[in-house]
Amino acid sequence: MHADEVVVAEPVTYDAEQASRLPGVVRVTAGATQRHVESPGVRDRTTRGTEVASRAEQAAMRRAIELARRPGGTLGSNPRVGCVVLTTEGESVAEGYHRGPGTAHAEIDALRQAGGRASGATVVVTLEPCHHTGRTGPCTRALVDAGVRRVVYAAADLNPTAAGGAQALTAAGVDVEAGVLADEAAAVNEAWSFAMLHQRPFVTWKFATTADGRAAAADGTSRWITGPEARSDVHLRRAMCDTILVGTGTVIADNPRLTVRDADGSPLPAGLQPLRAVMGLTGVDSVAAVLDDAAETVLLSTRDPSQALKELFALDRRHVWLEGGPTLAAAFAAAGLVDEIIAYVAPALLGAGLNAVADLGIATIDAALRYELRDVTRLGDDVRLVMRGVG
Repeated sequence: MHADEVVVAEPVTYDAEQASRLPGVVRVTAGATQRHVESPGVRDRTTRGTEVASRAEQAAMRRAIELARRPGGTLGSNPRVGCVVLTTEGESVAEGYHRGPGTAHAEIDALRQAGGRASGATVVVTLEPCHHTGRTGPCTRALVDAGVRRVVYAAADLNPTAAGGAQALTAAGVDVEAGVLADEAAAVNEAWSFAMLHQRPFVTWKFATTADGRAAAADGTSRWITGPEARSDVHLRRAMCDTILVGTGTVIADNPRLTVRDADGSPLPAGLQPLRAVMGLTGVDSVAAVLDDAAETVLLSTRDPSQALKELFALDRRHVWLEGGPTLAAAFAAAGLVDEIIAYVAPALLGAGLNAVADLGIATIDAALRYELRDVTRLGDDVRLVMRGVG
């Protein structure tokens, strides 16, 4: 076994009842289950802070979390993971992150950069190193072979097949510290964890609206309701999802490309783009922008939100960015399949035009769909609201 071999752990899924029987302490955060395992010889700081981890290790963990969040990181079935290698003096000598199925895990990426400097070093990683033989060998073996002295990780691996890394490292004589900045690290993979538990992708519905709830004017124009700061934020958040979903009506009316662009307005390379998904029974013109070669596209021949999510989950999609029109949004909301809402609200009034969401069949205020307000941020002249389901 060589330290530069690549291992990709295949996800193992389970329902809520099965999750409740997993070993360790089960923590539920925004619908996603995070499992922390007390392994012999492994110090778990999940509920006790990070008093044992050094300041350098804590700083390295924060950097590893930044790496895990990097756009172009994992898209699809695998979680986002970042890694930093520290010398015994606490100096960072290498960094790595996982870029998706078929690519090196974060630890392997960092070990390749570190080379011989990994011997005697501390590896700080956001997820418990995998102890699983997939396409090659486990990351635990690569760490031991590289002569790593200490491993500090944040969140335990939710995949039962890949878990057990901490105990294996301890058995090999590696000092292991668990649970450092666990909550912050778990938040990076919140959607992935939700998908593993619920067997469907996490759905974020995004829309832009005027202060009076209009997504377009009476003549159908909608460019642009919000300013450049809000539109730039949309692309940053799109990049953290693995699928952009719209209905055929949006494709016919607006002919969008549905790509992620960088700060300069240039599309990211096709390999870093989320999957573009179009659902509906109406045909899509072969010259539609969404069918160009800027990104992969899948056509879902269904109007049923549950069926669409089932098909996307089968394609290893874990986080859907819903950008359809009001009819599609209403279908997902009415079905209880909107997990997060991100609304960009402009200080403007139209008085008429397209509503942000179509008729939900709600006749009384007591039946309103209620969400928990998580964040309010000003972006230029606009306001971004982030809401989560409360049921």
